[in-house]
Amino acid sequence: MATIRDVAKEAGVSVATVSRVINSNGYVNEETKKKVEKAIQLLNYKPNAVARSLFKKQSMTIGLIIPDITNPFFPQLARAVEDVTNEKGYTIILGNSDESSEKEQEYLDIFEQKYVDGIILATNTLTVEQIASLGKPVVAVDRPIDSGVPTVVAEHRRGAQAAVRHLLDTGCQTIAHIRGPEHVVSADERCKGYLDIVKDKPWFSDQLVINGHYAINDAYKAASELIKDRPDVDGIFAGNDLMAIGALKAARELGKKVPEELAIIGFDGIDMCETTFPELSTMVQPIYELGATAANMLIELIENRRVNQQYYEYPVQLKVRNSSRGRPPKDVNHADNI
Repeated sequence: MATIRDVAKEAGVSVATVSRVINSNGYVNEETKKKVEKAIQLLNYKPNAVARSLFKKQSMTIGLIIPDITNPFFPQLARAVEDVTNEKGYTIILGNSDESSEKEQEYLDIFEQKYVDGIILATNTLTVEQIASLGKPVVAVDRPIDSGVPTVVAEHRRGAQAAVRHLLDTGCQTIAHIRGPEHVVSADERCKGYLDIVKDKPWFSDQLVINGHYAINDAYKAASELIKDRPDVDGIFAGNDLMAIGALKAARELGKKVPEELAIIGFDGIDMCETTFPELSTMVQPIYELGATAANMLIELIENRRVNQQYYEYPVQLKVRNSSRGRPPKDVNHADNI
């Protein structure tokens, strides 16, 4: 494999001159530049990416931090980020925060050492001060952090309202909510959407809001207790699809017929919804579009191009399947259900 010294010898110039040509740093006359470029092509020389990043404090690399890669929502999001960044010559470094601010800070330290050019955060454990101290572009996706941080999200609250209205429209009389982790913005917003619709209902009580921590097993356990304690519950809105799947499992094991005795709807629109029995109704987020928009925005910021819009909020769509007492048409935009 050719080295920079081989290129310098072939072109009849110094190593420093070759470096200036490669990094577009400093003056090199046109004739000498052509000699170096010809030598690079002849020897099929590939510049050392690590050395270049150390020199230029750039790496053509983007950091992406997500809460948990085992949640199918996030691989779909990450795929969109990867597709966009690869197309534009960047690569990504992926980190799982596990909802831990300490672990997230560790990844930020690693990103700093790797000279990443920008960061996409699908978490909200960091403070504005921490983000400002990074000194590089940051975009938040799925979970807003601060009005000063460019953000791409879905309509969590309005989507939750639509999900609960759908259950009411199918005839549910007592609707419970399995919420995500407290202080996670998306979970809080979806819980608020649920409360917007049910808080004044005569049957509502705080007992109907349980925490499934965005996880199948936690939701399964919580839903099992709920179904035992409140046999009158005939509708469940789960704050994400994984928790809805946990509720389906609990209903099946406790002999509750879905949807005849218990209607269930989730949120996200992950592919697994089509593999459950019965198939799961859900509020579909445009997951790929969220990731692609965040990646495009970050690259524009990295490359110092004008960003005309720094906040995107995408609508979600009601997808009715067999887990709820659906009415035709099967696909209805959430705005029609609020």
